[in-house]
Amino acid sequence: MLTESELLSMPAEAYMNAAQLAFFQHLLEKQRQALHDNMRLTSSHLHEQEETPDPADRASQEESHGLELRTRERERKHLKSIAAALLRIRDGLYGYCEETGEPIGLPRLLARPTTKLCLEAQERHERRERQFNH
Repeated sequence: MLTESELLSMPAEAYMNAAQLAFFQHLLEKQRQALHDNMRLTSSHLHEQEETPDPADRASQEESHGLELRTRERERKHLKSIAAALLRIRDGLYGYCEETGEPIGLPRLLARPTTKLCLEAQERHERRERQFNH
């Protein structure tokens, strides 16, 4: 298994070779396992909470419960993006921009292994979102 520095020191012609794909597959599978573990912990924590008669304590407990549910929803969405990235690895599309077909780049993939867009395409996408959401 490659280290991050070995990955980054590879020549540009080696982009998305078997070793790099194995590195990102392992990274994504570790993230997926960590999310599953955290979701199990959150689920058991939500079931363990006791009802309290004090309205202030109950409000605090409900706020905490709501925060945990929102976190769990974000984790569920992230699991979907990890599964999609693993499919792109399997299909030979990982590491290339969904919009332009250009390489996304190793530093960007290390920062966000589930990304589907190169930096320029992501910036265009965000500009369009800002224009239409205002």
